[in-house]
Amino acid sequence: MSSNLASPTNFPSHPSGSGVLPSQAIVSLIQGGGITAEPGVLPDQIQPASLDLRLGQVAHRVRASFLPGAATVGERLADFSMHTISLDGGAVLEKGCVYLVPLAERLDLPADIGAVANAKSSTGRLDLFTRLITDRGAEFDRIEPGYRGPLYAEISPRSFSVLVRPGQRLNQIRFRKGEPTILTDGELRTLDRQVGLVDGAAHIAGGLAFSVDLVRAEGVAGYRAKPHTGLIDLDRVGHYDPAEFWEPVRAERGRIILDPGAFYILVSREAVHVPPGFAAEMAPYLAMVGEFRVHYAGFFDPGFGHAAAGGRGARGVLEVRCHEAPFALDHGQIVGRLVYERMLAEPEILYGRDVGSNYQGQGLKLAKHFREPA
Repeated sequence: MSSNLASPTNFPSHPSGSGVLPSQAIVSLIQGGGITAEPGVLPDQIQPASLDLRLGQVAHRVRASFLPGAATVGERLADFSMHTISLDGGAVLEKGCVYLVPLAERLDLPADIGAVANAKSSTGRLDLFTRLITDRGAEFDRIEPGYRGPLYAEISPRSFSVLVRPGQRLNQIRFRKGEPTILTDGELRTLDRQVGLVDGAAHIAGGLAFSVDLVRAEGVAGYRAKPHTGLIDLDRVGHYDPAEFWEPVRAERGRIILDPGAFYILVSREAVHVPPGFAAEMAPYLAMVGEFRVHYAGFFDPGFGHAAAGGRGARGVLEVRCHEAPFALDHGQIVGRLVYERMLAEPEILYGRDVGSNYQGQGLKLAKHFREPA
């Protein structure tokens, strides 16, 4: 790992003034009416390069996932809604069902600002499949520049039924001005030489590669969700015994066999850094994955695992679901990649330094709702 962990001083900025909006720009967007909410946006929703979104007052149980296309979500909801549940006082979202929840926030974006959304880390680690939907949206988790209207979360618990309440935060939104400013492989290699992005040799091909660690000193390579468990109250942090929800997975000669339909928590072999002037997103390594989905939650904020935020590198937690056939996964196999993008400016707050985090400096770690495994 490089000892020079300061933000790069000679790295070229994007000439068009494009980039991911930092925390202070999100504040300005709120103050200018580009983001409104009922109740109003809370200061702790603002992250270094994203905004946490909150559940509204009701959930609609729908018979199928859908995209609105040329219609509004409300217009399409009439075709799919089975019944409506009040979230006041808490409501159970059952495993295997699909729900649509209006969010507290709505947008009135300038013409040159769009956004992308993703599940928060704890959401993904619970196998709680969550996607953002907008009126007249043709894609999940994508908000067109200049969008004006409400936001909705599609929620489908896959492994555990959950108890939710208004105001809880399951997904987050990242704003971008102008065109994407994703670093090319050449630019990523330059950044790695300047700051040391990983704790070893960087494998860069379509982004910074992640490989899986199945040979850990503790002997536990990961965790597999048990098929029949109790309810998880999302407000309870550090409360649940992992043994009631998870079974440890141990590798044999550096290999595990993924069971079809099962959900696993694994960890990357690499400890990574995201310098303050950049944001990153985890994407599946499609050419090499084949039989399983690598992750749900994908945002890595500026300061993740970085010395400027008190970190010394943090491993990526891999949320893995196997598809139709059993799949052999070997230690060191590449399973994903980090794509880095320039910030419009360095954020005034950093992940792990100014923003409290359950995952800075993480290794193999379950969602924050569970106690540390014995």
